[in-house]
Amino acid sequence: MNDENNKSIENTLVFFLKQEFDKKKLKKVYNALLEKNYDPINQIAGYILSGDPTYITTHKNARKIIQDIDRCELLKKLIRDYVE
Repeated sequence: MNDENNKSIENTLVFFLKQEFDKKKLKKVYNALLEKNYDPINQIAGYILSGDPTYITTHKNARKIIQDIDRCELLKKLIRDYVE
């Protein structure tokens, strides 16, 4: 099951992404969630895990903004920042 973003190397699937992550977009979503008194960490985590955009408020166009961010790229960036 290979597509253009994946490649198999010795039975291990390798995932490649082409899009760069835009941290400013995530910050806008985070701030919009704060303004609406949501816990941004929980809401963004819910969105990443489920893909359901209703975890994100429509306030300040945050739902549209988060949908413009590739979830896989976002997760990759979060993991990289955590372990580095």
